[in-house]
Amino acid sequence: MKRKIFNPVIRDTTTFLQTAEETNGVFSYIEVTLRPGGQTPLHYHKNFTETFTAEEGELGLHLGAGKKILLSPGETCTVPIGQTHNFFNPGNEEIRFKVLTQPGSAGFENALRILYGLAGDGLTDERAVPKKFVDLAVVAVMSDMHLPGVQGLLYPLMRWIANRARRNGTEQYLLDRYCR
Repeated sequence: MKRKIFNPVIRDTTTFLQTAEETNGVFSYIEVTLRPGGQTPLHYHKNFTETFTAEEGELGLHLGAGKKILLSPGETCTVPIGQTHNFFNPGNEEIRFKVLTQPGSAGFENALRILYGLAGDGLTDERAVPKKFVDLAVVAVMSDMHLPGVQGLLYPLMRWIANRARRNGTEQYLLDRYCR
């Protein structure tokens, strides 16, 4: 499996420093480069914490409703299970940061590989969101990424579609294509 993946749509790079498999599920550890203006949607995880450490440049985090944190290189912030959050690059230069998930999540790692692979194959929109709802559902469920508010009402449908994709071979196709 590749250690370093690139998303050509949003021009971000993720490097897998230590995987869940390598740590017997104790943690996953990745390094991300994020272009100016890059960000994730507001979301939360039910199965793991995320600890963000800024390495180069300033890393922004939104926590919950309205709390904004800016991390300078060397500073760390841990997002507990269930806490809504997103990360973003508030500056004009590319930034680099590390993310430690505890416990480790092979699903999270595979979801990143699938998302970046779909982007490379032209199967995402300009924001790198999968064009096919089934692909989006598989990635959302696999990564334990839950959206807050009204958008969160879609999660049961996404879980149903992802389970169907598991049964009909779609999930396995995505894993074989992008994660092997």
